[in-house]
Amino acid sequence: MAVMDGMMGMGWWMLLWGLVGLAVLTLAVLGIVWLVRSLTNRPAAPLEDPARAELRRRYAAGQLDRDEYLRRLDDLGG
Repeated sequence: MAVMDGMMGMGWWMLLWGLVGLAVLTLAVLGIVWLVRSLTNRPAAPLEDPARAELRRRYAAGQLDRDEYLRRLDDLGG
């Protein structure tokens, strides 16, 4: 009986380490999936401020001179 009890104890340890190994493998796969998604789902460029876009448009169209453009751009914080 002592040999049988020893084997059963070893079986529980093998099962426990098998579950630990499975958990580590699952965490590794989830980490890789998270990494791939975070690297591929980046926005192409931040959205442009509509006020600055309008200011640039008006300057390009000749509606504002350089000094007025720079003053208004400074007022917008940039």
